[in-house]
Amino acid sequence: MKPYVISNVGMSLDGKLATVGGDSRISCEEDLIRVHKIREKVDGIMVGIGTVLKDNPRLTVHKIKSNKNPVRIVVDSKLRIPLNARVLNKEAKTIIATTEKADKEKLKELSKIENVEVIICGKEKVDLKKLMEELYKRGIKSILLEGGGTLNWGMFKEGLVDEVSVYIAPMIFGGKAVSYVDGEGFKTVDEAVKLELKNFYRLGEGIVLEFKVKKDE
Repeated sequence: MKPYVISNVGMSLDGKLATVGGDSRISCEEDLIRVHKIREKVDGIMVGIGTVLKDNPRLTVHKIKSNKNPVRIVVDSKLRIPLNARVLNKEAKTIIATTEKADKEKLKELSKIENVEVIICGKEKVDLKKLMEELYKRGIKSILLEGGGTLNWGMFKEGLVDEVSVYIAPMIFGGKAVSYVDGEGFKTVDEAVKLELKNFYRLGEGIVLEFKVKKDE
């Protein structure tokens, strides 16, 4: 068993999450509210360590009035998370998924932080399928996947995403900036993740597309 995973992203029309200079101001205020409404409904919010290092997010529900904060999940194979990262604050529980190669002293330091749990799953790289099983055992039945591009690739490659929600801003960034899904990519169209469009609507100056991920029978 695994949690139901919703991959959400705000991107430019050419599929970028930020400019080549790292400017990621893509979502309009209406889209931020949309995302926080999804956050409020799920049991967990998951990001890769790159997102934590770049944006230092809180990963809480704060754009709308709410009494609920989901569990924050950080995939961090080399345990690079700073001990002062905002995602480790006391606003919500945080689970850090790492590997057997993780620094033992860093593990000890993290174990001292209230509401932080470290899960070891994988030797050198986090085993995402095993992580999903472990999260499900802990009562996390739904997850909002918020990137970045490397983690998104891993989740799609392993067939762990069930739904996709995309805000497309009316902008074009160009260049070799980080994309919605990075990684090595699929070599053929036959291998690609197939989606079924379920809904679309205008939001602010952009558009939201909602898909179901087609699963192999």
